[in-house]
Amino acid sequence: MTQPADQFLPPMKWNAWGDPNAAKPLSDGIRALLQQALGVDAAPAAEPTPEQVQLRPSALPDADREALATIVGATYLGTDTTSRLLHAGGKSTLDLLRRNDSGIQDAPDAVLLPGSEDEVAEVLRYCTEHRIAVVPFGGGTSVVGGLDPVRGDFAAVIALDLRRFDALHSLDKVTGEAELGAGVTGPQAEALLGAQGFSLGHFPQSFQFATIGGFAATRSSGQDSAGYGRFDDMVRGLRTVTPAGTLDLGRAPASAAGPDLRQLLLGSEGVFGVITRVRVRVHPVPETTRYEAWSFPDFATGAEALRAITQTGTGPTVIRLSDEAETGVNLATTESIGEQTITGGCLAITLFEGTAAHAESRHEETRGVLEAHGATSLGEGPARAWEHGRFNAPYLRDSLLAAGALCETLETATTWSNLATLKAAVTDALTTALTDSGTAALVMCHISHVYPTGASLYFTVVAAQRGNPIEQWQVAKKAASEAMVHNGGTITHHHGVGADHRPWMHEEIGDLGAEVLRAVKATLDPAGILNPGKLIP
Repeated sequence: MTQPADQFLPPMKWNAWGDPNAAKPLSDGIRALLQQALGVDAAPAAEPTPEQVQLRPSALPDADREALATIVGATYLGTDTTSRLLHAGGKSTLDLLRRNDSGIQDAPDAVLLPGSEDEVAEVLRYCTEHRIAVVPFGGGTSVVGGLDPVRGDFAAVIALDLRRFDALHSLDKVTGEAELGAGVTGPQAEALLGAQGFSLGHFPQSFQFATIGGFAATRSSGQDSAGYGRFDDMVRGLRTVTPAGTLDLGRAPASAAGPDLRQLLLGSEGVFGVITRVRVRVHPVPETTRYEAWSFPDFATGAEALRAITQTGTGPTVIRLSDEAETGVNLATTESIGEQTITGGCLAITLFEGTAAHAESRHEETRGVLEAHGATSLGEGPARAWEHGRFNAPYLRDSLLAAGALCETLETATTWSNLATLKAAVTDALTTALTDSGTAALVMCHISHVYPTGASLYFTVVAAQRGNPIEQWQVAKKAASEAMVHNGGTITHHHGVGADHRPWMHEEIGDLGAEVLRAVKATLDPAGILNPGKLIP
Protein backbone atom coordinates (compact mmCIF):
# COMPACT_ATOMS: atom_id res chain seq x y z
CA MET A 1 0.00 0.00 0.00
CA THR A 2 1.33 3.40 -0.92
CA GLN A 3 0.45 6.52 1.01
CA PRO A 4 0.84 10.26 0.36
CA ALA A 5 3.06 12.31 2.59
CA ASP A 6 1.30 13.68 5.69
CA GLN A 7 1.65 17.30 4.58
CA PHE A 8 -0.60 16.55 1.60
CA LEU A 9 -3.52 15.15 3.58
CA PRO A 10 -6.53 17.49 3.98
CA PRO A 11 -6.19 19.49 7.21
CA MET A 12 -9.80 19.00 8.25
CA LYS A 13 -11.04 16.35 10.65
CA TRP A 14 -12.50 13.24 9.03
CA ASN A 15 -15.97 13.63 10.60
CA ALA A 16 -16.21 17.36 11.36
CA TRP A 17 -15.34 20.78 10.04
CA GLY A 18 -11.87 22.21 10.11
CA ASP A 19 -9.00 21.91 12.52
CA PRO A 20 -9.82 19.68 15.52
CA ASN A 21 -7.84 22.06 17.72
CA ALA A 22 -10.27 24.87 16.87
CA ALA A 23 -13.41 22.96 17.90
CA LYS A 24 -15.91 25.09 19.83
CA PRO A 25 -17.70 23.57 22.83
CA LEU A 26 -21.23 24.82 23.43
CA SER A 27 -21.49 27.84 25.71
CA ASP A 28 -23.90 27.98 28.63
CA GLY A 29 -26.03 30.40 26.63
CA ILE A 30 -26.34 28.03 23.69
CA ARG A 31 -27.05 25.07 25.95
CA ALA A 32 -29.85 27.00 27.62
CA LEU A 33 -31.26 28.04 24.24
CA LEU A 34 -31.27 24.44 22.99
CA GLN A 35 -33.02 23.21 26.12
CA GLN A 36 -35.63 25.94 26.31
CA ALA A 37 -36.48 26.33 22.63
CA LEU A 38 -35.95 22.84 21.23
CA GLY A 39 -35.86 20.42 24.16
CA VAL A 40 -32.30 19.30 23.37
CA ASP A 41 -30.37 18.35 26.51
CA ALA A 42 -27.00 19.20 24.85
CA ALA A 43 -25.21 16.12 26.20
CA PRO A 44 -22.60 15.25 23.57
CA ALA A 45 -22.80 11.76 22.11
CA ALA A 46 -19.82 9.45 22.10
CA GLU A 47 -17.77 10.04 18.97
CA PRO A 48 -16.56 7.11 16.87
CA THR A 49 -12.88 6.78 16.12
CA PRO A 50 -11.54 6.42 12.57
CA GLU A 51 -10.64 2.82 13.41
CA GLN A 52 -14.32 2.05 13.99
CA VAL A 53 -15.35 3.25 10.54
CA GLN A 54 -16.11 0.52 8.03
CA LEU A 55 -15.10 1.63 4.56
CA ARG A 56 -16.15 -0.30 1.50
CA PRO A 57 -13.00 -2.20 0.40
CA SER A 58 -11.02 -0.56 -2.38
CA ALA A 59 -12.14 -1.83 -5.79
CA LEU A 60 -9.04 -0.59 -7.61
CA PRO A 61 -7.23 -3.59 -9.10
CA ASP A 62 -3.53 -3.91 -8.34
CA ALA A 63 -2.62 -3.43 -12.00
CA ASP A 64 -4.47 -0.10 -12.14
CA ARG A 65 -2.99 1.00 -8.81
CA GLU A 66 0.51 0.29 -10.03
CA ALA A 67 -0.08 2.04 -13.36
CA LEU A 68 -1.47 5.17 -11.67
CA ALA A 69 1.38 5.16 -9.14
CA THR A 70 3.79 5.16 -12.06
CA ILE A 71 2.13 8.33 -13.39
CA VAL A 72 2.10 10.41 -10.17
CA GLY A 73 4.83 8.67 -8.20
CA ALA A 74 4.31 5.99 -5.56
CA THR A 75 4.59 8.58 -2.78
CA TYR A 76 1.52 10.36 -4.09
CA LEU A 77 -0.96 7.51 -4.37
CA GLY A 78 -2.80 6.23 -1.32
CA THR A 79 -5.17 3.33 -0.85
CA ASP A 80 -4.83 3.26 2.93
CA THR A 81 -7.89 3.82 5.10
CA THR A 82 -6.76 7.24 6.37
CA SER A 83 -6.28 8.72 2.92
CA ARG A 84 -9.57 7.32 1.63
CA LEU A 85 -11.56 8.38 4.70
CA LEU A 86 -10.27 11.95 4.49
CA HIS A 87 -11.46 12.16 0.88
CA ALA A 88 -14.82 10.42 1.41
CA GLY A 89 -16.91 13.53 0.71
CA GLY A 90 -17.60 17.09 1.76
CA LYS A 91 -18.75 18.77 4.96
CA SER A 92 -22.51 19.17 4.76
CA THR A 93 -24.65 18.10 7.70
CA LEU A 94 -25.66 15.02 5.70
CA ASP A 95 -21.98 14.26 5.04
CA LEU A 96 -21.15 14.47 8.73
CA LEU A 97 -24.15 12.43 9.86
CA ARG A 98 -23.24 9.72 7.35
CA ARG A 99 -19.58 9.84 8.38
CA ASN A 100 -20.57 8.95 11.95
CA ASP A 101 -22.85 6.11 10.89
CA SER A 102 -21.93 2.62 12.04
CA GLY A 103 -22.67 1.02 8.66
CA ILE A 104 -20.38 0.51 5.68
CA GLN A 105 -19.37 3.81 4.09
CA ASP A 106 -18.34 4.72 0.57
CA ALA A 107 -14.95 6.26 -0.10
CA PRO A 108 -12.75 6.67 -3.16
CA ASP A 109 -10.81 3.54 -4.00
CA ALA A 110 -7.57 5.51 -4.10
CA VAL A 111 -6.30 9.06 -3.63
CA LEU A 112 -3.90 10.58 -6.18
CA LEU A 113 -1.90 13.78 -5.78
CA PRO A 114 -0.58 14.78 -9.22
CA GLY A 115 2.15 17.41 -9.40
CA SER A 116 1.82 18.69 -12.97
CA GLU A 117 -0.70 19.23 -15.73
CA ASP A 118 0.99 16.48 -17.72
CA GLU A 119 0.34 14.06 -14.86
CA VAL A 120 -3.31 15.16 -14.64
CA ALA A 121 -3.71 14.62 -18.40
CA GLU A 122 -2.09 11.19 -18.18
CA VAL A 123 -4.30 10.18 -15.23
CA LEU A 124 -7.43 11.23 -17.16
CA ARG A 125 -6.24 9.34 -20.24
CA TYR A 126 -5.63 6.17 -18.24
CA CYS A 127 -8.91 6.43 -16.33
CA THR A 128 -10.83 6.98 -19.56
CA GLU A 129 -9.33 3.85 -21.09
CA HIS A 130 -9.88 1.73 -17.96
CA ARG A 131 -13.31 3.05 -16.91
CA ILE A 132 -12.25 4.64 -13.63
CA ALA A 133 -14.25 7.60 -12.31
CA VAL A 134 -12.32 10.69 -11.15
CA VAL A 135 -13.46 13.18 -8.50
CA PRO A 136 -11.36 16.39 -8.51
CA PHE A 137 -10.66 17.34 -4.88
CA GLY A 138 -9.59 20.74 -3.54
CA GLY A 139 -10.18 21.69 0.09
CA GLY A 140 -12.98 19.20 0.72
CA THR A 141 -15.44 21.92 1.81
CA SER A 142 -18.44 21.11 -0.42
CA VAL A 143 -21.79 21.22 1.39
CA VAL A 144 -23.94 19.99 -1.51
CA GLY A 145 -22.62 16.47 -2.12
CA GLY A 146 -20.15 17.75 -4.69
CA LEU A 147 -17.41 15.29 -3.65
CA ASP A 148 -19.42 12.11 -3.24
CA PRO A 149 -17.31 9.22 -4.65
CA VAL A 150 -19.93 7.89 -7.06
CA ARG A 151 -18.68 4.65 -8.61
CA GLY A 152 -21.83 3.78 -10.57
CA ASP A 153 -20.98 1.56 -13.55
CA PHE A 154 -17.27 2.38 -13.38
CA ALA A 155 -14.67 -0.16 -12.31
CA ALA A 156 -13.44 2.12 -9.53
CA VAL A 157 -13.43 5.76 -8.41
CA ILE A 158 -10.43 7.86 -7.38
CA ALA A 159 -10.06 11.26 -5.69
CA LEU A 160 -7.69 13.55 -7.60
CA ASP A 161 -6.30 15.89 -4.93
CA LEU A 162 -4.90 19.16 -6.38
CA ARG A 163 -2.99 20.06 -3.21
CA ARG A 164 0.40 20.14 -4.96
CA PHE A 165 -0.78 22.86 -7.37
CA ASP A 166 0.09 25.41 -4.70
CA ALA A 167 2.18 28.10 -6.43
CA LEU A 168 1.80 31.77 -7.24
CA HIS A 169 2.84 31.57 -10.89
CA SER A 170 2.80 35.29 -11.66
CA LEU A 171 1.76 38.68 -10.36
CA ASP A 172 1.28 41.62 -12.73
CA LYS A 173 1.29 44.60 -10.38
CA VAL A 174 0.57 47.05 -13.18
CA THR A 175 -2.47 45.20 -14.47
CA GLY A 176 -3.58 43.92 -11.08
CA GLU A 177 -3.71 40.24 -12.03
CA ALA A 178 -2.24 37.13 -10.44
CA GLU A 179 -2.10 33.53 -11.64
CA LEU A 180 -2.45 30.96 -8.88
CA GLY A 181 -2.39 27.19 -8.80
CA ALA A 182 -5.74 25.54 -8.27
CA GLY A 183 -4.63 23.96 -4.99
CA VAL A 184 -3.72 27.25 -3.29
CA THR A 185 -5.96 27.74 -0.24
CA GLY A 186 -7.51 31.04 0.79
CA PRO A 187 -4.91 31.75 3.51
CA GLN A 188 -2.08 30.69 1.20
CA ALA A 189 -3.33 33.07 -1.49
CA GLU A 190 -3.42 35.98 0.95
CA ALA A 191 0.07 35.12 2.23
CA LEU A 192 1.59 34.76 -1.25
CA LEU A 193 -0.01 37.94 -2.53
CA GLY A 194 0.38 39.84 0.74
CA ALA A 195 4.15 39.35 0.65
CA GLN A 196 4.09 41.59 -2.43
CA GLY A 197 1.54 44.07 -1.15
CA PHE A 198 -1.58 42.61 -2.78
CA SER A 199 -4.75 40.81 -1.73
CA LEU A 200 -7.39 38.71 -3.46
CA GLY A 201 -10.07 39.74 -0.98
CA HIS A 202 -12.16 36.57 -1.32
CA PHE A 203 -13.38 35.43 2.10
CA PRO A 204 -16.16 32.82 2.02
CA GLN A 205 -16.88 31.00 5.26
CA SER A 206 -14.81 28.13 3.85
CA PHE A 207 -11.84 30.50 3.34
CA GLN A 208 -9.46 28.73 5.71
CA PHE A 209 -9.58 25.43 3.80
CA ALA A 210 -11.12 25.93 0.35
CA THR A 211 -8.93 26.36 -2.72
CA ILE A 212 -8.64 28.65 -5.71
CA GLY A 213 -9.73 25.86 -8.04
CA GLY A 214 -12.71 25.12 -5.81
CA PHE A 215 -13.71 28.79 -5.74
CA ALA A 216 -13.79 28.79 -9.55
CA ALA A 217 -15.47 25.40 -9.93
CA THR A 218 -18.37 26.41 -7.66
CA ARG A 219 -18.82 30.13 -8.42
CA SER A 220 -17.95 30.94 -4.83
CA SER A 221 -19.12 34.19 -3.27
CA GLY A 222 -17.10 35.65 -0.41
CA GLN A 223 -18.19 37.84 2.47
CA ASP A 224 -16.53 40.87 0.85
CA SER A 225 -18.57 40.46 -2.32
CA ALA A 226 -20.12 43.93 -2.06
CA GLY A 227 -16.66 45.39 -2.52
CA TYR A 228 -14.80 42.89 -4.71
CA GLY A 229 -17.53 40.83 -6.36
CA ARG A 230 -18.08 37.10 -6.55
CA PHE A 231 -15.14 34.88 -7.42
CA ASP A 232 -16.37 34.45 -10.97
CA ASP A 233 -16.25 38.26 -11.28
CA MET A 234 -12.58 38.13 -10.30
CA VAL A 235 -11.53 35.42 -12.79
CA ARG A 236 -9.69 36.70 -15.85
CA GLY A 237 -8.45 33.37 -17.20
CA LEU A 238 -8.07 29.72 -16.31
CA ARG A 239 -6.48 26.48 -17.48
CA THR A 240 -8.43 23.24 -17.40
CA VAL A 241 -7.24 19.76 -18.29
CA THR A 242 -10.02 17.63 -19.80
CA PRO A 243 -10.00 14.09 -21.19
CA ALA A 244 -10.26 15.69 -24.65
CA GLY A 245 -7.36 18.12 -24.15
CA THR A 246 -6.41 21.32 -22.32
CA LEU A 247 -8.39 24.57 -22.43
CA ASP A 248 -6.47 27.81 -21.79
CA LEU A 249 -9.06 30.60 -21.70
CA GLY A 250 -9.01 34.35 -21.16
CA ARG A 251 -6.82 36.54 -23.37
CA ALA A 252 -7.90 40.09 -22.58
CA PRO A 253 -9.90 42.14 -20.05
CA ALA A 254 -12.92 41.84 -22.36
CA SER A 255 -13.61 40.26 -25.72
CA ALA A 256 -16.29 39.92 -28.38
CA ALA A 257 -14.78 36.71 -29.77
CA GLY A 258 -17.95 34.69 -29.43
CA PRO A 259 -19.45 33.28 -26.22
CA ASP A 260 -17.16 33.40 -23.20
CA LEU A 261 -16.03 29.80 -22.77
CA ARG A 262 -14.70 30.57 -19.30
CA GLN A 263 -18.33 30.52 -18.20
CA LEU A 264 -18.57 26.83 -19.13
CA LEU A 265 -15.89 26.04 -16.58
CA LEU A 266 -16.82 28.51 -13.85
CA GLY A 267 -19.37 26.58 -11.81
CA SER A 268 -18.69 23.31 -13.64
CA GLU A 269 -17.86 21.46 -10.39
CA GLY A 270 -15.28 19.17 -11.93
CA VAL A 271 -17.65 17.48 -14.40
CA PHE A 272 -16.01 18.96 -17.53
CA GLY A 273 -12.35 19.04 -16.54
CA VAL A 274 -9.76 19.60 -13.84
CA ILE A 275 -8.97 23.27 -13.23
CA THR A 276 -5.22 23.62 -12.66
CA ARG A 277 -4.56 27.39 -12.80
CA VAL A 278 -6.69 30.49 -12.33
CA ARG A 279 -5.77 34.06 -13.26
CA VAL A 280 -7.60 36.49 -11.01
CA ARG A 281 -8.01 40.21 -10.42
CA VAL A 282 -6.19 41.38 -7.29
CA HIS A 283 -5.88 44.71 -5.46
CA PRO A 284 -3.36 46.38 -3.16
CA VAL A 285 -3.66 45.41 0.49
CA PRO A 286 -6.14 47.93 1.96
CA GLU A 287 -4.58 50.83 3.79
CA THR A 288 -7.38 50.96 6.34
CA THR A 289 -10.71 49.39 7.34
CA ARG A 290 -13.65 51.26 8.84
CA TYR A 291 -16.39 49.48 10.79
CA GLU A 292 -19.93 50.31 11.78
CA ALA A 293 -22.89 48.21 12.91
CA TRP A 294 -26.52 49.26 12.66
CA SER A 295 -29.94 48.33 13.97
CA PHE A 296 -33.15 48.38 11.96
CA PRO A 297 -36.64 48.07 13.44
CA ASP A 298 -37.44 45.11 11.17
CA PHE A 299 -36.06 43.06 8.27
CA ALA A 300 -38.16 44.75 5.59
CA THR A 301 -36.85 48.18 6.56
CA GLY A 302 -33.28 46.90 6.58
CA ALA A 303 -33.65 45.18 3.20
CA GLU A 304 -34.97 48.42 1.68
CA ALA A 305 -31.92 50.24 3.02
CA LEU A 306 -29.57 47.65 1.53
CA ARG A 307 -31.33 48.00 -1.81
CA ALA A 308 -30.88 51.78 -1.71
CA ILE A 309 -27.18 51.45 -0.86
CA THR A 310 -26.57 48.96 -3.66
CA GLN A 311 -28.50 50.85 -6.31
CA THR A 312 -26.91 54.14 -5.26
CA GLY A 313 -23.45 52.58 -5.38
CA THR A 314 -22.06 53.96 -2.11
CA GLY A 315 -19.53 51.12 -2.04
CA PRO A 316 -19.24 49.20 1.25
CA THR A 317 -16.83 46.26 1.10
CA VAL A 318 -19.08 44.19 3.36
CA ILE A 319 -22.76 44.69 4.01
CA ARG A 320 -25.02 42.13 5.65
CA LEU A 321 -28.37 42.17 7.40
CA SER A 322 -29.61 39.61 9.96
CA ASP A 323 -33.33 39.07 10.43
CA GLU A 324 -35.06 39.29 13.79
CA ALA A 325 -34.45 35.62 14.67
CA GLU A 326 -30.75 35.67 13.77
CA THR A 327 -30.29 38.96 15.61
CA GLY A 328 -32.16 37.62 18.64
CA VAL A 329 -29.73 34.73 19.17
CA ASN A 330 -26.75 36.87 18.18
CA LEU A 331 -25.68 34.44 15.44
CA ALA A 332 -23.70 37.05 13.47
CA THR A 333 -21.22 37.56 16.30
CA THR A 334 -20.38 33.91 16.80
CA GLU A 335 -18.39 34.39 20.00
CA SER A 336 -21.54 35.54 21.86
CA ILE A 337 -24.31 33.31 20.49
CA GLY A 338 -27.12 32.92 22.98
CA GLU A 339 -26.15 36.05 24.87
CA GLN A 340 -28.49 39.04 24.75
CA THR A 341 -26.06 41.71 23.57
CA ILE A 342 -28.43 43.30 21.01
CA THR A 343 -32.03 43.90 22.04
CA GLY A 344 -34.69 43.73 19.33
CA GLY A 345 -34.65 44.75 15.71
CA CYS A 346 -32.28 43.56 13.00
CA LEU A 347 -28.50 43.82 13.03
CA ALA A 348 -26.63 45.12 9.99
CA ILE A 349 -22.85 45.08 9.53
CA THR A 350 -20.82 47.40 7.29
CA LEU A 351 -17.07 47.42 6.53
CA PHE A 352 -15.15 49.74 4.23
CA GLU A 353 -11.64 49.00 2.93
CA GLY A 354 -9.19 51.04 0.89
CA THR A 355 -7.19 54.21 1.30
CA ALA A 356 -8.08 56.26 4.34
CA ALA A 357 -9.76 58.97 2.25
CA HIS A 358 -11.72 56.57 0.05
CA ALA A 359 -12.89 54.39 2.94
CA GLU A 360 -14.00 57.47 4.84
CA SER A 361 -15.92 58.97 1.92
CA ARG A 362 -17.77 55.71 1.19
CA HIS A 363 -18.45 55.22 4.89
CA GLU A 364 -19.99 58.67 5.22
CA GLU A 365 -22.15 58.31 2.12
CA THR A 366 -23.40 54.90 3.23
CA ARG A 367 -24.06 56.22 6.72
CA GLY A 368 -26.27 58.94 5.27
CA VAL A 369 -28.32 56.46 3.23
CA LEU A 370 -28.75 54.09 6.19
CA GLU A 371 -29.83 56.83 8.55
CA ALA A 372 -32.32 58.10 5.97
CA HIS A 373 -33.81 54.61 5.90
CA GLY A 374 -34.34 54.28 9.63
CA ALA A 375 -31.05 52.80 10.84
CA THR A 376 -29.58 53.45 14.28
CA SER A 377 -25.82 53.22 14.71
CA LEU A 378 -24.47 50.63 17.16
CA GLY A 379 -20.86 51.74 16.73
CA GLU A 380 -17.90 49.58 15.73
CA GLY A 381 -18.21 46.81 18.33
CA PRO A 382 -20.64 44.35 16.68
CA ALA A 383 -18.97 44.79 13.27
CA ARG A 384 -15.54 44.01 14.70
CA ALA A 385 -16.99 41.04 16.63
CA TRP A 386 -18.50 39.66 13.41
CA GLU A 387 -15.18 39.96 11.58
CA HIS A 388 -13.31 38.29 14.44
CA GLY A 389 -15.54 35.20 14.42
CA ARG A 390 -16.72 35.06 10.84
CA PHE A 391 -15.10 31.70 10.01
CA ASN A 392 -16.15 29.94 13.21
CA ALA A 393 -19.83 29.05 12.63
CA PRO A 394 -19.13 25.59 11.09
CA TYR A 395 -17.32 24.57 14.27
CA LEU A 396 -20.46 25.42 16.23
CA ARG A 397 -22.50 23.20 13.91
CA ASP A 398 -20.25 20.25 14.81
CA SER A 399 -20.94 20.73 18.52
CA LEU A 400 -24.67 21.10 17.89
CA LEU A 401 -24.81 17.87 15.90
CA ALA A 402 -22.91 16.03 18.61
CA ALA A 403 -25.35 17.35 21.21
CA GLY A 404 -28.41 15.99 19.42
CA ALA A 405 -29.43 19.10 17.51
CA LEU A 406 -29.94 19.25 13.76
CA CYS A 407 -28.14 22.24 12.23
CA GLU A 408 -27.61 23.18 8.60
CA THR A 409 -27.47 26.13 6.23
CA LEU A 410 -28.98 26.69 2.80
CA GLU A 411 -29.10 29.66 0.48
CA THR A 412 -30.84 31.18 -2.52
CA ALA A 413 -31.24 34.54 -4.26
CA THR A 414 -33.99 36.55 -5.91
CA THR A 415 -35.00 40.06 -6.94
CA TRP A 416 -35.55 42.84 -4.44
CA SER A 417 -39.27 42.92 -5.19
CA ASN A 418 -39.60 39.18 -4.49
CA LEU A 419 -37.32 39.00 -1.44
CA ALA A 420 -40.01 38.99 1.25
CA THR A 421 -42.15 36.43 -0.58
CA LEU A 422 -39.27 34.01 -1.04
CA LYS A 423 -38.02 34.41 2.53
CA ALA A 424 -41.49 33.67 3.93
CA ALA A 425 -41.99 30.66 1.67
CA VAL A 426 -38.67 29.01 2.56
CA THR A 427 -39.08 29.74 6.27
CA ASP A 428 -42.57 28.25 6.25
CA ALA A 429 -41.44 25.16 4.32
CA LEU A 430 -38.62 24.46 6.77
CA THR A 431 -40.75 25.13 9.84
CA THR A 432 -43.59 22.92 8.63
CA ALA A 433 -41.36 20.02 7.61
CA LEU A 434 -39.43 20.00 10.87
CA THR A 435 -42.55 20.45 13.00
CA ASP A 436 -44.06 17.44 11.23
CA SER A 437 -40.94 15.45 12.23
CA GLY A 438 -41.67 16.18 15.90
CA THR A 439 -39.51 19.19 16.76
CA ALA A 440 -39.75 22.91 16.99
CA ALA A 441 -37.46 24.70 14.54
CA LEU A 442 -35.43 27.88 14.74
CA VAL A 443 -35.08 29.31 11.22
CA MET A 444 -32.78 32.31 10.88
CA CYS A 445 -31.86 34.30 7.80
CA HIS A 446 -29.49 37.01 6.59
CA ILE A 447 -28.60 38.91 3.45
CA SER A 448 -24.86 38.91 2.76
CA HIS A 449 -24.58 39.35 -1.02
CA VAL A 450 -26.29 42.23 -2.79
CA TYR A 451 -26.77 43.29 -6.40
CA PRO A 452 -28.52 46.24 -8.06
CA THR A 453 -31.48 44.00 -8.90
CA GLY A 454 -31.62 41.62 -5.94
CA ALA A 455 -29.90 39.81 -3.09
CA SER A 456 -29.12 36.43 -1.58
CA LEU A 457 -30.95 34.88 1.36
CA TYR A 458 -28.86 32.66 3.63
CA PHE A 459 -30.79 30.46 6.08
CA THR A 460 -29.50 28.74 9.20
CA VAL A 461 -31.77 26.07 10.66
CA VAL A 462 -31.59 24.50 14.11
CA ALA A 463 -33.95 21.81 15.37
CA ALA A 464 -33.85 18.67 17.51
CA GLN A 465 -32.79 15.41 15.90
CA ARG A 466 -35.77 13.09 15.66
CA GLY A 467 -35.84 9.51 14.41
CA ASN A 468 -33.37 9.15 11.55
CA PRO A 469 -31.78 12.63 11.34
CA ILE A 470 -30.53 12.00 7.78
CA GLU A 471 -34.07 11.33 6.54
CA GLN A 472 -35.40 14.14 8.75
CA TRP A 473 -33.15 16.71 7.11
CA GLN A 474 -33.66 15.33 3.60
CA VAL A 475 -37.42 15.94 3.93
CA ALA A 476 -36.85 19.49 5.21
CA LYS A 477 -34.24 20.25 2.54
CA LYS A 478 -36.57 19.03 -0.22
CA ALA A 479 -39.39 21.20 1.10
CA ALA A 480 -37.12 24.26 1.19
CA SER A 481 -35.77 23.56 -2.31
CA GLU A 482 -39.27 23.22 -3.73
CA ALA A 483 -40.20 26.51 -2.07
CA MET A 484 -37.21 28.20 -3.70
CA VAL A 485 -37.84 27.09 -7.28
CA HIS A 486 -41.61 27.64 -7.04
CA ASN A 487 -41.32 31.12 -5.53
CA GLY A 488 -38.87 32.86 -7.85
CA GLY A 489 -35.57 31.84 -6.26
CA THR A 490 -32.49 30.08 -7.59
CA ILE A 491 -31.76 26.61 -6.23
CA THR A 492 -28.31 27.86 -5.15
CA HIS A 493 -26.60 31.23 -4.99
CA HIS A 494 -23.08 30.13 -4.07
CA HIS A 495 -22.97 26.64 -2.53
CA GLY A 496 -23.17 24.97 -5.93
CA VAL A 497 -25.24 22.10 -7.31
CA GLY A 498 -23.35 18.90 -6.52
CA ALA A 499 -25.61 15.90 -6.01
CA ASP A 500 -27.98 17.57 -3.55
CA HIS A 501 -29.36 20.28 -5.86
CA ARG A 502 -29.17 18.25 -9.07
CA PRO A 503 -32.86 17.19 -8.93
CA TRP A 504 -33.89 20.84 -9.41
CA MET A 505 -31.58 21.70 -12.30
CA HIS A 506 -34.28 21.01 -14.90
CA GLU A 507 -36.44 23.71 -13.29
CA GLU A 508 -33.42 26.02 -13.07
CA ILE A 509 -32.23 25.79 -16.70
CA GLY A 510 -34.96 23.90 -18.56
CA ASP A 511 -34.77 20.76 -20.66
CA LEU A 512 -32.86 22.45 -23.48
CA GLY A 513 -30.35 23.90 -21.02
CA ALA A 514 -29.77 20.42 -19.64
CA GLU A 515 -29.16 19.15 -23.18
CA VAL A 516 -26.55 21.89 -23.68
CA LEU A 517 -24.68 20.75 -20.55
CA ARG A 518 -24.82 17.15 -21.72
CA ALA A 519 -23.43 18.17 -25.11
CA VAL A 520 -20.48 19.95 -23.46
CA LYS A 521 -19.91 16.90 -21.26
CA ALA A 522 -19.93 14.60 -24.29
CA THR A 523 -17.33 16.78 -26.03
CA LEU A 524 -14.91 17.29 -23.15
CA ASP A 525 -15.43 14.02 -21.27
CA PRO A 526 -16.94 11.50 -23.70
CA ALA A 527 -16.45 8.55 -21.33
CA GLY A 528 -18.16 10.44 -18.49
CA ILE A 529 -15.43 9.71 -15.93
CA LEU A 530 -15.31 13.16 -14.31
CA ASN A 531 -17.30 13.58 -11.08
CA PRO A 532 -20.29 11.45 -12.09
CA GLY A 533 -23.66 12.12 -10.49
CA LYS A 534 -23.11 15.87 -10.06
CA LEU A 535 -24.50 19.05 -11.65
CA ILE A 536 -25.94 17.69 -14.91
CA PRO A 537 -29.55 16.49 -14.59
